[in-house]
Amino acid sequence: MHRNNRRRWTVKSSLSRLALLASGALTAFGAAAGLAPATATAAEVVVYCSVNEDWCREAVTSFERQTGIKTLMTRKSSGEVYAQLRAEKTNPKADVWFGGSGDPHLQAAEEGLTESYKSNKLDELYSWAAKQAENSQHRTVGIYMGALGFGYNRDLLAKRKLTPPACWSDLIGAGFRDEIQVADPNSSGTSYTMLATLVQLMGEDAAFDYMKKLHKNVNQYTKSGAAPAKSAAQGETMVGIAFQHDLLTEVLAGAPVSIVAPCEGTGYEIGSMSIIKGARNMETAKAFYEWALTPEAQALGAKVKNYQIPSNAGAPIPPEAPRIDKMKLISYDFARYGSTAERTRLLGKWDREIKSLSK
Repeated sequence: MHRNNRRRWTVKSSLSRLALLASGALTAFGAAAGLAPATATAAEVVVYCSVNEDWCREAVTSFERQTGIKTLMTRKSSGEVYAQLRAEKTNPKADVWFGGSGDPHLQAAEEGLTESYKSNKLDELYSWAAKQAENSQHRTVGIYMGALGFGYNRDLLAKRKLTPPACWSDLIGAGFRDEIQVADPNSSGTSYTMLATLVQLMGEDAAFDYMKKLHKNVNQYTKSGAAPAKSAAQGETMVGIAFQHDLLTEVLAGAPVSIVAPCEGTGYEIGSMSIIKGARNMETAKAFYEWALTPEAQALGAKVKNYQIPSNAGAPIPPEAPRIDKMKLISYDFARYGSTAERTRLLGKWDREIKSLSK
């Protein structure tokens, strides 16, 4: 049998076995509880999803079709999911947290909100994804990578006769007054990545001085990290700070947006996945987790025009994906900036010193 065919058969066979195990466990429970057979055999998994809505829907549809496991999904930003996991700690409502920036996943891991689970696919992953698992004692794992940047609307820039921005330092210029949109780092993993990136790039004092100047040019702090990319594409703001893959989605749809990897350097995310501590559907959660690490599952993002770099080395890197090797990336300290103490401290400082500022 051809190696690739054998691999696909193994993936499908493994998923089928997990689905059968989950269904069998539910059947036994249902019989003991006196439930009707149709209810007893209905395996399901509940997913909090922090990638874009179209990717969430594609993942749910594909997983259900391949395994027969009913999948209930709620889409929320990574900061929102983290807050919800804390609120639901004693009575978890979901089984898997899929996607979103890795820092809040690491914080949830540190606080014991997620389950330790060592996937049998770790050897197939790039080192940056496997290291995410190791750093968290296998309470989370990397599923994709994406670099931070910003995009500007060329039409709006031309009307204002401004020089195209190429660096972080350009965004605090007077010409961009009320023309920049970025998310709130309390709700958005994208924006927390920016906060942590600037601190690592500039030093903390200089980074907060920079963000105070940037604040004068910000017209809105959005809830979602991808929202500024959409706003720049639609001409609602001149500049949107976002992950470059979110900007690229708008560019490929025809928006007059140019994408910038800042000249000083930039940070990046390791989009992650975690099984929630106390998950009610543990076997189906593990089935989803294993499925999401397969090359086939990781190709679904590009299918719906999400161009992150997949973590499984066997998954094709979309040719449209931003060229990480052409950017100046910082050496992002995920262990430190994903810790509860540091993340809480920085967000508190941002609230006090930046968000509370008047224009």
